[in-house]
Amino acid sequence: MKNAMNMKISAVIIVLALAGSLSLQAQSKATTTPTPIKIMSLPKTDEDWKSKLTPEEYRVLRQKGTERPYVGEYDQFFEPGVYVCKGCGTELFSSKAKFDAGCGWPSFYQGIDKSKIIEVIDDSFGMRRIEVQCAVCKGHLGHVFDDGPAPTGLRYCINSASLGFKKKP
Repeated sequence: MKNAMNMKISAVIIVLALAGSLSLQAQSKATTTPTPIKIMSLPKTDEDWKSKLTPEEYRVLRQKGTERPYVGEYDQFFEPGVYVCKGCGTELFSSKAKFDAGCGWPSFYQGIDKSKIIEVIDDSFGMRRIEVQCAVCKGHLGHVFDDGPAPTGLRYCINSASLGFKKKP
């Protein structure tokens, strides 16, 4: 009887200790989680997007269009800097990761930060590809393929119409 009572008391102590520990962990995480940075206010309706973007930017970013190859502003552009989402300003690709794939669209072997890009299976046009979207505004950027250079072996094939550029030394 005394042994059963000691086991119950021990169990209660363990439960209380675990609950206290979980509470401290939750408080610790709450104080160390960084505050999200607001890039810019995003349009809420199609009409808002149409007023913010050119017709070609709207077609590519919001309707998942593709610009014609070899005509985009950034296909043969190799200045030092950062490529940003035309829809929201999120920094997506560094010029250091840009290469000439000869495909007619700006190509990068990696993004600046994986959390800024969403990859979605795209089964349109009778083929399976991986669509690349901006993680902030969900704008269509292009597609990623596994035929790129080292170190990743990836080729992010991105529409110029979905990008802006910030010059940096």
